[in-house]
Amino acid sequence: MSKQKPKYRKNLGLLLAFFVFVTLLFIISVGFAHVVLTNFVETEFNNRKTEIFDNSLRDFNEFFQERIPEVAFYQGYMDSVQAQGFADNVLRKYPFVQKVEFSDVILSNIDSLKKHMRIGQFGAYSKNTFEFYLDNEYRLIKRRKANEGNLSSNEELNTVFLKLCTFLGRNNLDTSAIKNTDLFKLFYNIQPGKISYLNIPRVSDVISFHSMILDANFKQTFFEHDFFVFHIQPTRIRIKNLYPDYYENISIQPLVNVDLSDNEGGMKTEVALPGALSDYKLSFESSNAHIERILNRFFFPVLVFLLIIYFILLTIGYLIYRNVSINNKLYQLQYDFINNLTHEFKTPVSVIKIAGNNIKSSTTLTEAEKNMYGRILDQEADKLNSLMNKLLSYAQIENKSIKFNGEFINLREFSQHICEAYRVKYPDFEIVENIKVKDELYADPVLLTSVFQNLIDNAYKYSSVDNKFLEIKIEQTKKNFVILFRDKGIGIDKKEYHNIFKKFYRVKNQFNQQGSIGLGLAFCKEITEFMGGEIKVESEVNRGTTFILSFPLDTKK
Repeated sequence: MSKQKPKYRKNLGLLLAFFVFVTLLFIISVGFAHVVLTNFVETEFNNRKTEIFDNSLRDFNEFFQERIPEVAFYQGYMDSVQAQGFADNVLRKYPFVQKVEFSDVILSNIDSLKKHMRIGQFGAYSKNTFEFYLDNEYRLIKRRKANEGNLSSNEELNTVFLKLCTFLGRNNLDTSAIKNTDLFKLFYNIQPGKISYLNIPRVSDVISFHSMILDANFKQTFFEHDFFVFHIQPTRIRIKNLYPDYYENISIQPLVNVDLSDNEGGMKTEVALPGALSDYKLSFESSNAHIERILNRFFFPVLVFLLIIYFILLTIGYLIYRNVSINNKLYQLQYDFINNLTHEFKTPVSVIKIAGNNIKSSTTLTEAEKNMYGRILDQEADKLNSLMNKLLSYAQIENKSIKFNGEFINLREFSQHICEAYRVKYPDFEIVENIKVKDELYADPVLLTSVFQNLIDNAYKYSSVDNKFLEIKIEQTKKNFVILFRDKGIGIDKKEYHNIFKKFYRVKNQFNQQGSIGLGLAFCKEITEFMGGEIKVESEVNRGTTFILSFPLDTKK
């Protein structure tokens, strides 16, 4: 039964559940936000109409409550010329007033006057009637009506006269409680499309009218008063759309209006108009496309905000996953490191133990055997010592506890000394030197030697048996010393460039199955940067690899 390789425990199911939960939460949030904003737009559509209604009827209310009562200031003595000026001003300022009728009305108890309407001795007579309107060129037209004096044909005056008589005929009428300001607004007659107004500005007149009705012996007299009829066209009211974002179209429509258009959908609401406008309504309409634009304008910022939150949560999930993956890789690297380190230690230890047992068990040793066992013990001890030094040096560099013992190094002599040693160590290894420098490099010779040794060992290890070759080229530029290690080995895939300098990392290949702990290049990188330089790699699979070291000329500074 094969032994399974230990694995770092990653709870991917929990991470997947997190992503699913965040996504569902985002979808639900978007749907909820859409519903809430739809309800908000509908609510605003129904509520904002009140402000538009009030603003649109402001001119009409001003006309009805302030402008019509101005007639009272004429004290009933307005003639046709004054009425014309008043009508001209009203017609031009208030476009919804289509026509103005003016009548000079006499209220009296004199029997000799031809009164067309009377209660007891009290009656009413109209001397003349004029109407005023604007033509198509906005010129004021004044026209005298032919049926002057005929109250029976004047429905509005009949109604107002009856209203006056009803008010005066009450036995319990408290004339002392009547105020002049009350009279300004008392004798209106309002019906759809018309506003009638009888001007009775003085309380003394009301007291006299009251006596005329109840007292047959009251002295005979007459009073002149002004009577106006304002013809109203509601469709000419200026609509003030304060919220065009909500209401695409606002119009004044007949109260009973059958919409035969094919335009279905959208939103619509209505407000009935009051008083003289009561045959009409204020209609608010918006199409589906317009409502959708409004909704999108509100919804887009909310959607962007939710997307930001969503991506933040996804980023957090990704960082958690990446951290787990990094921990997994680190665990695997550490596991491989321990295995490889154990192998690296066991091999020389086993060789030393075998050599020691052979020496111990042998009764006599020849001189050749002594030399052989001595060389084996010496080599394996050097391997153990080199491995321990590498581990200690790397730990010191990571902990920033290593000391920099710098001195000026003659790179030509330094390189030649190392290359000669390796030619003896590896007789089948072809090493070519190409050194063109004139200055000395300020560096730690022990640390620089470790870098050279690691890169030379890698060049020998990762080359085929029949192609053991390395070129060491050292050049000097205006700013840097450049040291190149170019071999003809198996090469490195470009995908591995960022990994080969990580500690414990080993490239998977046939040359790396045994005997590597993944510290060599990481060690080189740390030492090179510790001495103020940098290391880069260029490689082509099955063609060779070039490691490039660069140290500034002013390294000492």
